[in-house]
Amino acid sequence: MDERRSSPAVGHRILLEGRERLTISGVEEVERFDETSIVMDTVGGALVVRGEDLHIETLSLDGGDLKVEGNIDSLTYEDDRREGGGLLARLFR
Repeated sequence: MDERRSSPAVGHRILLEGRERLTISGVEEVERFDETSIVMDTVGGALVVRGEDLHIETLSLDGGDLKVEGNIDSLTYEDDRREGGGLLARLFR
């Protein structure tokens, strides 16, 4: 079992305000981002945010906080990519 997911000291929270503002805590790494998607690793698993005109307003990896503004369409947790060869490997199958 992954130790970071079982640790009670590390929190993960998502706050979505009117599909226009998103605040996420427990972010460990932002893998990639553009105006239509943000892919990140969180203590709760890999998370993909999709939408339009997405902009990262604040990113603090020391504190694990991320704030996004834009038109948010979806939030999706992905399977553990480390076991399956990664997001790009799945896209190009």
